[in-house]
Amino acid sequence: MGTAVAAQGQGTIDPMHQFEVQSIADMFTVGGQTIAFTNSALYMVAALVALWAFMLMGMKREMVPGRGQMMVEGFVGFIDKLLAQNIGHAGRKYVPYVFTLFMFILLGNLIGLMPLGLFKLHPFTFTSHFTVTGVLAIMSFSIVLIVGFAKHGLRFFSLFAPKGTPIPVLLLVAPIEFVSFMVRPFSLALRLFVAMTAGHILLKVLASFVVNAANAGAGIGLAVGIPSFALMVGVSALEILVAGVQAYVFALLTSLYINDAEHLHDHH
Repeated sequence: MGTAVAAQGQGTIDPMHQFEVQSIADMFTVGGQTIAFTNSALYMVAALVALWAFMLMGMKREMVPGRGQMMVEGFVGFIDKLLAQNIGHAGRKYVPYVFTLFMFILLGNLIGLMPLGLFKLHPFTFTSHFTVTGVLAIMSFSIVLIVGFAKHGLRFFSLFAPKGTPIPVLLLVAPIEFVSFMVRPFSLALRLFVAMTAGHILLKVLASFVVNAANAGAGIGLAVGIPSFALMVGVSALEILVAGVQAYVFALLTSLYINDAEHLHDHH
């Protein structure tokens, strides 16, 4: 709900204002371009700090695990099980990366729903920017390429040529498989970006109904404002669910793509 509380002007709310990247402080200049520390970077740092604090809870050595340690072990175990199911024993070495990726996206999604911003800035969901989700997707895709070529060499290209496919059919299938493979990072980034952006815009629109209804008078205000507020609360709860689901989907698809690089025989 935090993304839908900032009113602008006289009872109007700009649904796109929440996605505006604002400069907080200029850092240095490269090639005539000023590199600034932005609200997006601030909320990324906040997500990393929150992840660091979360992990500290699980590093305590206690005879009887506390709630914090149990939460950390639960999340790590969840990712470990996810990788074991999709990659097998070889997935164990990817737990640190996929766990960090999952938690960073999850915290980024949730921080943007806070009722209050940081340092008088409006709440900002950095996963609603394609540049951020794109970099995360490229990181995962790069791991797939590095593992694939390091482990299989040029045989990695056999991923695009299913075993037993006739040559005439292969001439058609191979390009399709290659294009499908290259589109993976784009679709991975786009899915998260669209899901978070659409939900936050909907919250803003509903918030504008509430604000405008409050300025319209008692009769119309109650008739429009109360249902809009109730719907906004419901959508906010749904957004919290979507925040977790999208982080899970990103981690799941990453594990499936890594499995392709680890086990070429699954495709033959």
